[in-house]
Amino acid sequence: MTHHILIVGGGIGGTMTANHLVNKLYPEIRAKKVKITMISNSPWHYYKPAFMYVAFNSFFRDELRKPQRSLLRPEIDFHVEEVTQFDFAANHVLCRSGKKIGYDHLIVSTGCLPAPEKIEGLKEAGDHFYQHAPARQLADKLASIEKGRIFITVTFPKTHNVPHQCGIAPIETTLMLDDLLRKRGVRDQIEIVYTYPTVAQLLRNCLFLQKDTCEVLPTIFEQRGIKHQRGFTLDRVDPSRNIAYSVEGQEENFDILMATPPIHAVEAVRNAGISQAADNEGWLPTDHESMKVLGLENVYVLGDTVDLPVSKAGGSCHSQSPVVVNNVASEIRHGRICDAYDGKVVAIAQMGLEDGMPLWYDYKVDVKPTPPNKLGGLMRKGFNRGVYWAVARGLV
Repeated sequence: MTHHILIVGGGIGGTMTANHLVNKLYPEIRAKKVKITMISNSPWHYYKPAFMYVAFNSFFRDELRKPQRSLLRPEIDFHVEEVTQFDFAANHVLCRSGKKIGYDHLIVSTGCLPAPEKIEGLKEAGDHFYQHAPARQLADKLASIEKGRIFITVTFPKTHNVPHQCGIAPIETTLMLDDLLRKRGVRDQIEIVYTYPTVAQLLRNCLFLQKDTCEVLPTIFEQRGIKHQRGFTLDRVDPSRNIAYSVEGQEENFDILMATPPIHAVEAVRNAGISQAADNEGWLPTDHESMKVLGLENVYVLGDTVDLPVSKAGGSCHSQSPVVVNNVASEIRHGRICDAYDGKVVAIAQMGLEDGMPLWYDYKVDVKPTPPNKLGGLMRKGFNRGVYWAVARGLV
């Protein structure tokens, strides 16, 4: 009987995992002992970190997407379907089309979604760059503002020790914003204020407040005249007055509110009934080392859907995916897992429009900042424009 591996989610985690599984299990696939299926709710694969660049008119839609089928090995059976229900007990998923798809191994890589509606007034008055349409809206505002105040604030998930999406992104966009306004010649007329919430101080893996980073970034902000403040937890926004209120009782006015919004898992994952996350966020309980969903022997999860204390970013998927691939292949061949995830995250932070900063950390070692420079910026550009697609195809 053919062993069926089902991958749900066509983002970077699911795509690279599917391609690497073909490489790892090629003899079994050729012999029709193993079959790999991927389902995604879109025929397109988006390079999601590039939405950040859309806000600065550096990327346009066709530069940051490719047909999902074009990124997959031909041995992978790909279908555009939206999963509406996970039935873990019966080993199948239900799709909106009515189709039922069974599996022997399931890999969940469905990402997360911005949920600004969770904070009163934020959807109406706030801007973010985690999706294409909001990033385009923000780009228009940043291209036209001549004077005033841009208030930047970060919101964390309510679930303990779960970071916001792409931990370094709010810092990256703040420095890119400073460069953009200087390039436009209006920086002296615009105040930039960056804030972080109180709850972040309880988390180990938030990039601004890790010890070494906390000693470096404030100095960079101060050199650029960017005001920064800890202990501002966004509570609500008054769109009519352009004022943001904090849980701590503060209020901040703005002309543009760049807010990292609340996030949650996709609806089917939230409704699966096994998440222990707060506020119906839906993160799947994940074994820190094996990447299995806790309590389910044949279900793995990676990327933004996990409840691990590591950044929800592609830099996490790049280290999680090989562990999932090795463990699934080892279970099929030997009946046991063989690999463990150490919490490693590797990335190149965009520190302004041109500079970049390589960074990495894991469960035991906090991020070690390196000096931002043009070489780092060139490396990031190379990744954005070409290396990412090679990674997705399983070539790197």
